[in-house]
Amino acid sequence: MMDVTKIRQDFPIYQKHPNLKYLDSAASALKVQTVVDAIDRYYTTLGVNVHRGAYDLAYEATKLYEDARSTVAAFIGASPDEIIFTRGTTSSLNMVANAYRDILKPGDEIITTELEHHSSILPWMKVAQKTGAKLIYIPLTVEGRITVESFEKVLSKRTRVVVITHVSNAMGYLTPAAEIIRLAHQHQAVVVLDGAQAVPHMSVDVKALDADYYAFSGHKMFGPSGVGVLYGKVKLLNTLEPFEFGGEMVDQVFKDSFTYKDAPLRFEAGTPVISGAIGLAAAIDYIRSIGYEKMHEHTHRLHQYTLLKLKSLPGITLYNPTADQAIITFNVDGIHPHDIATMLDQDQVNVRAGHHCAQLVNQFLGVTATLRASFQIYNSIEDCDAFIQAVIVARDFFQAF
Repeated sequence: MMDVTKIRQDFPIYQKHPNLKYLDSAASALKVQTVVDAIDRYYTTLGVNVHRGAYDLAYEATKLYEDARSTVAAFIGASPDEIIFTRGTTSSLNMVANAYRDILKPGDEIITTELEHHSSILPWMKVAQKTGAKLIYIPLTVEGRITVESFEKVLSKRTRVVVITHVSNAMGYLTPAAEIIRLAHQHQAVVVLDGAQAVPHMSVDVKALDADYYAFSGHKMFGPSGVGVLYGKVKLLNTLEPFEFGGEMVDQVFKDSFTYKDAPLRFEAGTPVISGAIGLAAAIDYIRSIGYEKMHEHTHRLHQYTLLKLKSLPGITLYNPTADQAIITFNVDGIHPHDIATMLDQDQVNVRAGHHCAQLVNQFLGVTATLRASFQIYNSIEDCDAFIQAVIVARDFFQAF
């Protein structure tokens, strides 16, 4: 196991909350000190805009910003001109969907799933309403997984777009993305991957996947909130209508027309998320310093340890015992998840309760809400034991009434 005491020294929140048992990293990870320092340095030593000024401060800020773009690109196997900084996964996914309002036609089909986060599915629902295209859902297995075989059943000559999660935020299942992308491309369909839950925990190579578009956020990977990434194949990006219009995204302006710059600047109108991009690059450097293999080994052990103990408790319903990622989705029988989560918080055990911005998953499971515990490198065996004990106390308390 990792030296959690040493790891926690990298996360300033533990100085103020030393007894914190934070098991909600799938929603947002805690922030590492080097990220805070990188953002602070930008604001205290620069603080100016990018791509505009001809003075030294502007040059230095622009270099930091574009260096961050290069860092992100290398991290996922892309080229810098394929990396667009956004305010998060939601913004990235909406950006793509909005552009396809002008591309799709009545009768076109958009393949998606019931595992999608609302940020992934809702924009395409609106696209379908506006264009007359049709949403087609991949049938899930009994346990709620996406399979290649099920995808092939709905893939057709009318398929234009496939919108799919890389890792489910509610169930922790890994999608067989590479094979799905290969099949989709045989039908000349583009694939949009929601990688918000994947990138914080596993190495992603967008070129190896051959993904057309890929989106993720900084806040789930120890980085700042308010910054995200949209990767797109540059030949596709340069055919898309921008989502916003304004400064720096425009090339030539005339009285009755204008032209766009090439990607990525055509999608970064106005002042971009400068500090966020710099902070995200610092978060990537931190992840590289630890290594995905060590991170996965640690969280996998915590996941399996906790899962085994939770399985032994009567009155607990587990929904994803075979999850690929360190996520446990469950309920305490007969007790609302919010009541359990509130009581757990009294012991500084933080878990998520609700529909996790994925209501179709709850409908698939036949419940209105669930509890979710998720693990990261700053979690310990002691956190897991405290979580189990808190669940027992909460269950027994509510069942006594």
